[in-house]
Amino acid sequence: MKNGINRALAAKKKRFILALAAITLTACYYKTDSPRGSWAKGADLSWLSEMEHDGVTFGQNDDCMELLRGMGMNAVRLRVWVNHSTGWSNKEDMLYLAKRAAKAGQRIMIDIHYSDFFADPNHQTIPAAWQQYDYPTMLEAVREHTLDVLHALKEEGIRPEWVQIGNETPNGMLWPMGQVDKTQGHWAEYAGFTTMGYKAAKEVFPDITVIVHVDNAYERRDWFWESMKAHGGQWDMIGLSHYPMMSAWNGGKTWQQMNELAEENIKRLIHDWHCPVMIAEVGTFANHPESEIVMADFIDRITAIDSCAGIFYWEPQVHGGWRPAEYIPLGWGSYDMGAFTPDGQPSKVMEVLIASFK
Repeated sequence: MKNGINRALAAKKKRFILALAAITLTACYYKTDSPRGSWAKGADLSWLSEMEHDGVTFGQNDDCMELLRGMGMNAVRLRVWVNHSTGWSNKEDMLYLAKRAAKAGQRIMIDIHYSDFFADPNHQTIPAAWQQYDYPTMLEAVREHTLDVLHALKEEGIRPEWVQIGNETPNGMLWPMGQVDKTQGHWAEYAGFTTMGYKAAKEVFPDITVIVHVDNAYERRDWFWESMKAHGGQWDMIGLSHYPMMSAWNGGKTWQQMNELAEENIKRLIHDWHCPVMIAEVGTFANHPESEIVMADFIDRITAIDSCAGIFYWEPQVHGGWRPAEYIPLGWGSYDMGAFTPDGQPSKVMEVLIASFK
């Protein structure tokens, strides 16, 4: 009896210590300028540290993140690769930028690619270190990588508001094991990866919003969401990419058609799946005479939609022909959809985005 009481007291003491630790940890979280769940006016700034390393400047302000914060930006999106050869956008680089964003009072979205390089509808390459894994081992790798990334943030007192389980995954992730399409594919495996990432994220941050992200905001993909749900896939929010001026990507449609179709699709997704939608990526051509009009039209449309959660411009800070180290051996040119002027100042496009309100 006495031993039983002692065990009960020990258990009670342990619960008290854990509760106290949780309170202490929660208390050290950085405070954001905008409440969780409010309209996000953000930017993906994942290239920022590499640009600074290369000596790129931003007008009269050496700190691009502070420059945008001063304009009213309230959220930052950061990608993380498993192990890219250059070191940029790996966990340590993401953590460096996340600490800066948190100190600047920014809300944070973490975009986990589950790849050593860009993951998108045409590339979902298994990380080199995971190449020989079978499905159960790959599931565990997804879990451990998600935990590793989010615990690293938690240990720094950083509490991200959103996390993407995969980047632009309409065709699945971790190919060929998790590759899918409209009519067939490894749906059980892909949904399993997503759900494993979902559960791991909630294990670290129970209130984090988990996003499943696809491209082409204008494209109706009922089949994707129906298949995901049928195979047990879990998500809290739908993320979309929208590049309305890329007519070559969008079947030759005009930007007006792109914006209109995207608006219709966002409304449909919210209605059909009873969850909010985030524009996780948007971009227009740098310094194009119509870019400001395109962005203003799109902002007007989406800010009028209940349960549209906000918008993130993809790498707006790129200017002056800069390109990342990984582009050079591939023979790729510089990113041409930044939203800064040649002298390193935010363009009218960025002003339109940050002036958006909900």
